[in-house]
Amino acid sequence: MAVIGASGEKNKVGCKLMENLTAISFKGKIHPVNVKGGEICGLRVFTDLQQIEGPVDMAVIAIPAKSVFGAVESCARKGVKFLVIITSGFSEVGNNEEEKRIVEYAHQHGMRVLGPNIFGIYSGKVGLNATFGPRDVRKGNVAIVTQSGALGIAMIGKTATENIGLSAIVSVGNKADIEEAELLEYLIADDETKIIMLYIEGVHSGERMAEMMKRATARKPVIVIKSGRSKRGALAAASHTGALAGTDEIFDSVMKQCGVLRAESLQEAFNWCKFLASTPVPKGRSTVIITNGGGVGVMATDACEKYKVDLFDDHVATKEIFGSVTPDFGSTKNPIDITGQALAKHYDGGLVAAMNDARIHAVIALYCQTADFDKSTYSEMIVSNVNRYRKNGKPIVFSLVGGEEVEDCIRELRRQGVPVFGDVYEAVQCFGTMFRHMDRLTRISEPAEEPPMDLDCMSGIISEVRAEGRAFLLSHEAQALMEAAGIPVPKSRIATNIREAVEFSESIGYPVVMKIASKDIIHKSDAGGVALDLLNKEEVMDAYQAIIRNARKYKPDAVIKGVEIVKMIQKGTETIIGARRDRAFGPVMMFGLGGIYVEVLKDVAFRALPLDRREIISMLKDIRSYSLLLGVRGETQRDIESIVDTIIKLGDVIRKCEDISDIEINPLMVYEQGHGAMAVDVRILLSDNRGERK
Repeated sequence: MAVIGASGEKNKVGCKLMENLTAISFKGKIHPVNVKGGEICGLRVFTDLQQIEGPVDMAVIAIPAKSVFGAVESCARKGVKFLVIITSGFSEVGNNEEEKRIVEYAHQHGMRVLGPNIFGIYSGKVGLNATFGPRDVRKGNVAIVTQSGALGIAMIGKTATENIGLSAIVSVGNKADIEEAELLEYLIADDETKIIMLYIEGVHSGERMAEMMKRATARKPVIVIKSGRSKRGALAAASHTGALAGTDEIFDSVMKQCGVLRAESLQEAFNWCKFLASTPVPKGRSTVIITNGGGVGVMATDACEKYKVDLFDDHVATKEIFGSVTPDFGSTKNPIDITGQALAKHYDGGLVAAMNDARIHAVIALYCQTADFDKSTYSEMIVSNVNRYRKNGKPIVFSLVGGEEVEDCIRELRRQGVPVFGDVYEAVQCFGTMFRHMDRLTRISEPAEEPPMDLDCMSGIISEVRAEGRAFLLSHEAQALMEAAGIPVPKSRIATNIREAVEFSESIGYPVVMKIASKDIIHKSDAGGVALDLLNKEEVMDAYQAIIRNARKYKPDAVIKGVEIVKMIQKGTETIIGARRDRAFGPVMMFGLGGIYVEVLKDVAFRALPLDRREIISMLKDIRSYSLLLGVRGETQRDIESIVDTIIKLGDVIRKCEDISDIEINPLMVYEQGHGAMAVDVRILLSDNRGERK
C-alpha cells in the first residue's frame, strides 16, 4: 500500500498514519509518498507513486483537497484498485462537483473509493491500522462502520476502555462511492466478525442497505446508532456529511423490519456489543430473576415487561428448583428472593440450580449491598458463575447495587469482560436485545405474494392523466385504478347532466354521495362541491344543480367533467393505508387509524417493500390503537385479513407502476371479520419526469 502525503512532521495526519501503520505487524508492504523524499519511520519515501516497484493495491491519500484529483490520476496510471481518501473539503462543504469528478474518474479506471472526509480503515485480520486515530487497537470480534470520523476515533478509545476488541473499523465519511451496504456484504462473510455496529447520519441507497441488513441480521447481531432524529439534528447531519438524514420514523421502522438493534446512545450500543459478543444464544425465552432484595426484584420485573423479557411463571416448578436454596421467609416465586441474609455461597446454590434446569433458559442475578459484602468473595462467585454459564450455553447477567466498594467491583469485573451493571434496567435491556436477536434468527420469511391486477388498464388511466398535463388522478380515475388492482371501492359514475345523475343514482342504489369532478377543484368541500346521504330522485336533482352552481362560483374558469355519483357506504372502522417512494428506502407502506385525526394523532407505522403477511401483521400491531381492530366493549373483531390483502395489493401497485409516487386510501373502511373493507377515498400522485413527486 502507498501513503500519499506521508509526513515526518508530528502535527500532520500523514505522520500519524505512518506511525500507526508501522506500529503493528501489517502483512503487506508500506510505501510512503511525498515530493520531499527522504525517510519516514525507517522507510524510503518515494517522490512519485510511479517510482514504486511492483503493484500497489491500496493508496491512502492525505493531501490538500485541491491536489487529490491529480493523485487519483497517478493511482490510475499505477493500476491501484482501492483508494482511501482521508482528505476533507468536498461535499460536506458543498464541493460536490469535485467529489463526483474523482469518483467517476476512479470508476473509469477500475478503482473504488472509500471516503473522502474519513479517518481511515483498520483491519485486525491483516494488522492494518491505516487511521490517524489511536495507535493501540484491541483486536477482537466487533466491527464498526461509522459515518463520523471524529466519533469513530473516539469509538476506538471507548472500545479500549470498555474492553471490546475490534475485527475492523471503517470510516465512510461522505460515502461518495463505497457505502454501508457493501461493507455489510463483506462483514457478513467475515468469520472474525461476530457483531456489527454502525453509526449512521444519512442514508443514500436505503433499499440496498435494507437488503444487506436483513442478510446480516439473519447471521449475526447488527447494532445501529442513527443521529438526526430531531429536525434540528437532521439539519446538523446534512451540513456535517453532505447527506440528508431521512425521516426518522421510516428509518426506525425499516431497521426494526430488518431485525436491526437500534441503540439510543453510544453507551447503550457498547453495552450490547460487549454482552452479545460473549453471550450464547438461549434455547428459549423463560427467564428467572434471583435477588436478595424485593425492591430491586420488582424493578427488574418492570424492566422485563418494558424490554419484552419473558419471566418463567411456573410456581410449582420454581418451588421445586429453588426450595432447597431459599430460606422459609424468602420467596420461590419468580423473582426468586433468597433474602438479604444471602451470602455468596447462597447465590452459588441458586445459580447452579437455575443453570442445571432445562426449563430455565436465562438468568438475571441481582445483588443489593449488605453489611457482609466482601468484594473478593463476590467477584469470585460472579466470575465462576459467568464462566460456568457460558460453558453450558446459558445466558446470565448481573446487576449490583451499592456504594463505592460495589462500584469498584463492577468496574473491575467489566474490565474482565463480565456482564455486570450498576443499573438494573441496563442489565435487563441487554437480555431484551438478546431475545430480539434470537427472534430474528428464528424468523421464517414467507414468499411475497403477487396479486393479480390489470396493469394495462392502470397504464391506460395514467397515460390519459399525463396527456392532460396533470400529476394527480381525479377521484373517479383513482377509483378505477384501485378496481384494476383488485381493491374494493364504492360503485361510482360521472354524470354530465341532471338526467344522468338521476339515472346513475338509481342504478347504483340509494343512498348516494355526489362530488364535483374537476381537475381544477381539489378541495371539493371548500367549494361546496359535495352532497352526502342523498335518498331519492328529488334530492339528487337539487344537489346536482347546487354543486354545479357552487363550483362555478368558487372557480369560474374551472374545467368541469361533471358530477361523480358514488354509492354511500355503511360506517365501519376508519383506517389509512399509504404507499410512497421514499427518497432513501424506495417504496414504503404506511398503516394507521384513519379519518380526519390521523395527522394529529400520528398513530401510524411504516415498512419498506417487499412485505409478506407476517411482516404486515407486525406493522399493524405497531400502532397504539391496534386493539380497536380486535374489538372493544362488545364489538366484534374487524376484518384484519382484508387490511392485509389491501396492503399487499397497494404495495404491488406502487412497485410495478413507476409513474406513481404516492397513493393514499383514507379512509379504508373496515367491517366486521368476514365482511371485508372498502377504499372510500383514494388520492394518487404521479412522479414528474425526474422520478420525483409533484
